[in-house]
Parts: sequence; structure tokens; C-alpha cells
Amino acid sequence: MAIGWLTVLKMVPWGDVIENAPKVASGAKKLWQTVGKRPMVTSSAPPVPEVLRAESPAVAALQIQVAELQVAVADLHQQMLASSELIQSLAQQNTQLIKRVEVNRVRLLWLAAWVLGLTVVLVARFFRV
Repeated sequence: MAIGWLTVLKMVPWGDVIENAPKVASGAKKLWQTVGKRPMVTSSAPPVPEVLRAESPAVAALQIQVAELQVAVADLHQQMLASSELIQSLAQQNTQLIKRVEVNRVRLLWLAAWVLGLTVVLVARFFRV
């Protein structure tokens, strides 16, 4: 099972991921700023003039339908705010993850250099004796 994941991780273009992480984070930030600035739609229906109230049952049905649609729009707006907040959070986590992967990559290179150096020293001492 681990071999499958290792194969998948090897196929990821990590250079592109690291390069595009700041762009993803800034895009999520812009999305959050855009969505967060939109005014909240109120779910209450505007007052209806007396002339329209007595007009017909069709007008009353349309008014009810408009009020229901306003409630649905307000609900969708809340969902959009929650989704954009989640996207921003995920983009920030992605940026932090990419930074940690880069740090680990550099540490791994240093470790490989140390192991190679120690191997050379040990081989030189072993064959000298």
C-alpha cells in the first residue's frame, strides 16, 4: 500500500506546486476579500402596499415566492462565505505545508551530503589500513 502512495508522490510536480503556492494563497485571499465585502441579503420581504395586498391571490402567491427566494439567496450567501473562508484556510495550510516540504528537502540534501562525506572518510580509512 505504501508503494502505491510513494509512486503517486513521485509523480507530483513538486517544483510547480512550490512555485504556485503563493499564487494560490493570494487568489484565496482575494476571493475572501471579494466575498466578505458583499452585503448580506436580508431574508425579510419588503412591506407590500395595500393596493397590492387586496389585488389578487396571484400577487400574494408571487410575494410569498419572492420572500422564499430571498431566504434561499441569503442561505446561499452564507454558504458562499463559509466556502470561501474554507478555501482561504486551505490555501494558507497549503503554503505552510509547501514551506515545510522545502525545509525537509534541504535538510535531506544536507543529510545526504553528510552521509556521503562520512562514507568517503570511512572507506578511505578502511582501505588505508
